[in-house]
This record gives sequence, structure tokens and C-alpha cells, in this order.
Amino acid sequence: MLYSIVLTLTAFVSLTSATPLIYDGRAPFNYTVEDLDNSLDPYLSVVKGSMNASYYTQLLGHAFNATPLWSPNLWSPIEQPITISIDNTSVFVPGGSMPQNGFRRTELIAQKDGSHTALNAIADVGITVFHVSILEDLKKPLNMSHEYQIVWIEPNDGTHVFEIQLGSSFTIPTGTVPVSDARFLKVRNHALDLLFETPFTSHDWHNFAVQIDWTNLTLGVFYSTNGEPLEAVTGLVENSSASPGAAGQGDYHFGVLKLPLADPDETAAQQGDVVHFGIQEGDTEALTYSGVFIESITGGVSAGYGKTITPIS
Repeated sequence: MLYSIVLTLTAFVSLTSATPLIYDGRAPFNYTVEDLDNSLDPYLSVVKGSMNASYYTQLLGHAFNATPLWSPNLWSPIEQPITISIDNTSVFVPGGSMPQNGFRRTELIAQKDGSHTALNAIADVGITVFHVSILEDLKKPLNMSHEYQIVWIEPNDGTHVFEIQLGSSFTIPTGTVPVSDARFLKVRNHALDLLFETPFTSHDWHNFAVQIDWTNLTLGVFYSTNGEPLEAVTGLVENSSASPGAAGQGDYHFGVLKLPLADPDETAAQQGDVVHFGIQEGDTEALTYSGVFIESITGGVSAGYGKTITPIS
């Protein structure tokens, strides 16, 4: 801990990443609840339940410190953390579709200049790196008997280019839960192969960066905790089941998507329709986020404090 504080105090001052920034989702202190409710940049806030976006998503201001990786020192933070929560009202109704009663979900989607699709066209080409930091909310804990999808990129076909998960994977029938690694953050590729996992320790910022080669369909993962600089934790991993080109481009989501437990009283078809059926307790649960941005690898991968490291190759 002392090492990370010293690094923070003596580090090169950098208010952004150290390589070309494509999208900055680190909430500035002048970002307001009205901005959030109106889906103003840098977030599209429509994936939620029936209440206003600010009911589910709390801007923490100076009350809590974001990951220290991107601020010049402890007394000059550049962003406010965001807590994203779900409760029993968190039933999303996509336009023209049925309510997603099987899920409880609240998410923010990256957007720039008022458009998430235009952002995809510049962020989902070449080799880019998607950053995010995640912290447990001890007052609103997750139910680790369920599966949670908390960070992902989603093309139009509904698959995920990569995803970060918590909890116990959804199964039919529900097995013994929570599973042994339920309290591990898991990074998976498009085919849902496990690339990296690490214990979701309390009181710690868990910093991730996922390198995506959109042409050669590969992934690489960087990780650290708190103020430790990011380090590569995988080699270059195949992601060949993802679609190439525009069909594989998608929205960058972060938040809380809670899958149900299979309901033994429902039909087999209903049990398989996790979007619309299953068991949900309706508890209030949350995660806290900071350090969300997308960068090009030109000049390297931002590791923190204005420094770069070599991309995974």
C-alpha cells in the first residue's frame, strides 16, 4: 500500500492516458444527475428499470476516491467514481420488445458526441485497449449464487467480444451455488473461454485493461489493484469466434446485469429463456466504477501515472 502511495505522490502528472485517447468515460466532477438522466456524454443511460437513471446510478463526487492510476496525486483526482445499482424495479424494456423479467440490469454505455454507434466505428478497429476499474459495494453486496455480467462489448447479434463476470454461472438446473470461484472476477473471450480470474477482494480497486485486435481477432488482459501499475496477465489469446469487421463492432457496457436462477416450476423452454424467466430476489445490489476509457495502442498501453507498457504480442 505504501508503495502505491509513493508512486502516486511522485508520479509524472497525467490527466489522461499516455497514448491516443479514443473515449474518456471518467466522470468529471461537473457531470450532474441531470446530465446522467438525459444521457449526455460520456454515457448513454437508457439500460435501466422504470425510474430515472440517477435513481440507479449515483455520482459520488469527492465523497470517495476513484482508482489512483489516472490522477496526478491523492489530492487532485480527475474523476468522480460512479456506483451502479439494481433492485426489483431494474427490469429493462427494449424498444418494441417484451420486458426482460429474467434479468435485473443497470448499465452505462460509452458514447461520444451523442452517439454510441459512431464511437464504435472508431474504437472497434485496429488494436485498441478498453480500461475499467471495479470496486465492491459492501453496503449493497452481490448475491454470488447468481451470474453477473459487469463489463462487456456487445455487437448487434447479442454476443460479447469479451466480458468480465462475477458469481456462479447460470445452469439448468441450478447446481450447488455459490460455486467455489464465485467471488472471482473472470475475464472471458467471445467463446466464453476463461482467460484470467482473480479474487474479488473487498476494499480494493480492481483495474483491468483488455487489448483487442479487431483485425486478427485476438485479446490480451492487463490487471492490477489499487495504485499498482497495470501488468500483462495473459499472453495473446485467440478470439476467432467473434465476427470480423463491422458485424463484430459493438457497444461498450459497464454496470450490473444479474442473471436469474432457473425456476424448477417453469417449463424447459421457459428455463432456457433467461432473459424473460427465472428466479430473482429483487435485492438492492451495486458495484462502483472508475477509470473507464478507450485508447489506441500507438505509443504503448497506459499502465498508470502517465507511463506506458508494451502491448501484448
